[in-house]
Amino acid sequence: MLLRPAFAGFEVEYATTNYDLAIREGINRIYLLPDSNRNQPIRALYCLWRSWSIVRQANPDFIITTGALPGLFCVVVGRLMGAKTIWIDSIANSDRSSMSGACARWFSSLWLTQWEHLAKPSGPRYDGALL
Repeated sequence: MLLRPAFAGFEVEYATTNYDLAIREGINRIYLLPDSNRNQPIRALYCLWRSWSIVRQANPDFIITTGALPGLFCVVVGRLMGAKTIWIDSIANSDRSSMSGACARWFSSLWLTQWEHLAKPSGPRYDGALL
């Protein structure tokens, strides 16, 4: 939600694992993704299927995510469907890029970190932090 003001004037649709957050922020058009992680393989497969369905339905030009496995699935599917993709690794990953972030690098048009000391010439790139 911290990025939301940057998209003023654009047609934006949101996918989230947190329905209550979307309602609290007054976002009416949302897609709900099941939360999942690598320790929940069946749930992760369901999340991948939902991600594919959502990206196919929304047909976005750009996908921007702030991390985690559901976002990774959307980036992968989106990139395979021709969308430009931006991965912003979570501020919580201060020691190293997340596992999802490391995978996202191969499918992201732009791979960013919010920690300057994690930036490398080969990526991720540091352009500032949200907090």
